Amino acid sequence: MNVRLSERILCQTRQIFAGIICFRQENLTQYGAKCAKKACVWFGVNTPTANSFCEREGLFKMDEALKEECGVFGVYNYDGQQDAANIIYYGLYALQHRGQECCGIAVNDDGTIIYHKDMGLVPEVFNDTILNHLKGTMGIGHVRYSTSGSSLRENAQPLVSKYKKGTLTIAHNGNIVNAHDLRKEFEDNGAIFQTTSDSEVIAYIIARERIKCHSIEEAISRAIPYLKGSYSMVVMSPRKLIAVRDPWGIRPLSFGKTAHSYIFSSETCGLDTVDAQFVRDLKPGEIVTIDKDGIRTDESHCGGGHKICIFEYIYFARPDSVVEGISVYDARRRAGNFLSMEHPVDADIVIAVPDSGTDAAIGYAEQSGIPYGVGLIKNRYIGRTFIQPTQQQRVRAVRIKLNALKDTVRGKRVVMVDDSIVRGTTSQRIVQMIRDAGATEVHMRISCPPFLYPCYFGTDIPSQEMLIAVNHTVEETCKIIGADSLGYLSLENLSRILGGEGRDHCDACFTGNYPMDVPFNAKGGAC
Repeated sequence: MNVRLSERILCQTRQIFAGIICFRQENLTQYGAKCAKKACVWFGVNTPTANSFCEREGLFKMDEALKEECGVFGVYNYDGQQDAANIIYYGLYALQHRGQECCGIAVNDDGTIIYHKDMGLVPEVFNDTILNHLKGTMGIGHVRYSTSGSSLRENAQPLVSKYKKGTLTIAHNGNIVNAHDLRKEFEDNGAIFQTTSDSEVIAYIIARERIKCHSIEEAISRAIPYLKGSYSMVVMSPRKLIAVRDPWGIRPLSFGKTAHSYIFSSETCGLDTVDAQFVRDLKPGEIVTIDKDGIRTDESHCGGGHKICIFEYIYFARPDSVVEGISVYDARRRAGNFLSMEHPVDADIVIAVPDSGTDAAIGYAEQSGIPYGVGLIKNRYIGRTFIQPTQQQRVRAVRIKLNALKDTVRGKRVVMVDDSIVRGTTSQRIVQMIRDAGATEVHMRISCPPFLYPCYFGTDIPSQEMLIAVNHTVEETCKIIGADSLGYLSLENLSRILGGEGRDHCDACFTGNYPMDVPFNAKGGAC
């Protein structure tokens, strides 16, 4: 065993047992729980024994909802105003649903990069004093939920790097499938990395290529062939703001304009929040550069295909966003329509698991003629990740986050609509909650097909063996979660929720049909 590997294992071991100690002492930090879980998986090699231990000790995420790891936002004030940070702040606020672990803003003050980033939500990390310090005519911002790289402060973005040609600043949404191999290659040639994020690998390649060419946008163009995976990025140099989207267009990126600024945002809801007019979506593979001379676009990497992630419509994007010309709300409502056609049932009321199941539940009710009602109330003042050590506390945690409206469901046959089932544990507890509130029947309807494969492109879908649909039939899953019936949206109708035939998308988590070669394994590879 080489020295570097030995040191890495020793470091990992120390982190793991530090996490276990934190967890045992009921210092229930996210870091401590993650490290403790890593101990079970690492040393137990993800065996049933390790998984049982994790489940017993409460080390799995209490909220099993899927998570998207980031949102990006960029501003270029072409009239010289110094308020870029304030615009970015409100843009990130609108994109908070895309990442709650950490956030950051970097601005350009006449070639000098000033930045602030930390763990926490946007209003927790920034205040008036910090924003007043971040004076600049252009800037970029980022909200993050980690799927690649640990949940640590040093992995917060934007990533600011100094190199021979100056300063390079990056905010990245997506996941680079071959980041591990690239990092190893660069480290073997002497490169030093400060974070575990694949965004730093991207920055290294761009900086390396910039030394060999005449502009930062050319360096980005040269970097694209090295990168396999998904990425929507905003990149800032001392004089330019650049936006780039991967050649498959897996992650969204929109371009807008105000009276004083050009804006890039992961979703159109970010543009709406800052009163920006939507101009267009970036094309897959497109590079857009903005500087004092105006706007330039490079489409030399376009034309390879179009595979927007279908889960942007099912779960990730805000309902008021429009992704690739399609209303997210309308797509979810159509999913509910099709779900009702495929899986009708005699019932008295349709309810949703808020918030992601709400629009599909409305669609189900529209199509079926069954009244829609509010059956679950969501507590919006707790974090999305919630870890508790005992079974009793885990059950109580579900009730802290969601509570049934007894008057709505008592004595009724209930159709409950949710966006997905991952492991099934949360669904089981919610079904029981509705029964405890007096429902006579609970029929579960899911607005997507069963998850069967891991995601390599930024969706936090766990290892294949943790997916309930891999190990159980629909009938078995129905029995496990305690529902009277269970119905998933079919693959055929999944493609129809986008409102027309022929719209291409990535649905590999359901089909295993990845848009590019991936190092497939049951644990999800590079993610």
